[in-house]
Amino acid sequence: MGYFTIKTETTAEIIEKRSRFLARISPVSSEEEALRFLNEIRQDHTATHHVFAYRLRESNLSRYSDDGEPSGTAGLPVLDVLERPGITDAIIVVSRWFGGTLLGTGGLVRAYSAAAKSAVETAGVIEMELAGRYQLFVPYSDYERVLRCARDCGIIIENSEFAEVVRIELIGTEKPFQLFSEAIKEISKGRNRPEMIEHKYLPIKEIKVF
Repeated sequence: MGYFTIKTETTAEIIEKRSRFLARISPVSSEEEALRFLNEIRQDHTATHHVFAYRLRESNLSRYSDDGEPSGTAGLPVLDVLERPGITDAIIVVSRWFGGTLLGTGGLVRAYSAAAKSAVETAGVIEMELAGRYQLFVPYSDYERVLRCARDCGIIIENSEFAEVVRIELIGTEKPFQLFSEAIKEISKGRNRPEMIEHKYLPIKEIKVF
């Protein structure tokens, strides 16, 4: 089963009635990574607030903070930007520099949401799908045919080791690998078949969420 996450770490900025909102977003895989990212940003003491929200697949965990803004006007709107499209393994920190004009509760919600959405759009959202890493032993005579077959099926060749036979490491998702396995069976007349090493997630495609 797949999931959605952020493609890359980035920033986005909006100005609302002279208040500056700087949103910083990053992919993270654990709460430790999320807190490290947050604490680095908190070193900047010039900002009035450092509002944050993050979601993790690990333990299905969600956290957020208004960091001194009126309750419900900051952290929750930022978390909602992650929750609505199902983005996980990501953190958003929105730092605010007060511009001298009160925005009111509605204004704060809109500003924090807009900054967080802008960060998500700038970073890009990718769909991750569970894939397998496999190894395959083939004779030299079959090697080039196996490479062409892997490319045709959308299988990634990670590594090839040349000894008495060729050991190939491959990565692919379920459906492409089923096609590849059938093709290998034909090429080798049933003598060779891929062996599972481990499961891992691969980025499949970039998606638009807003």
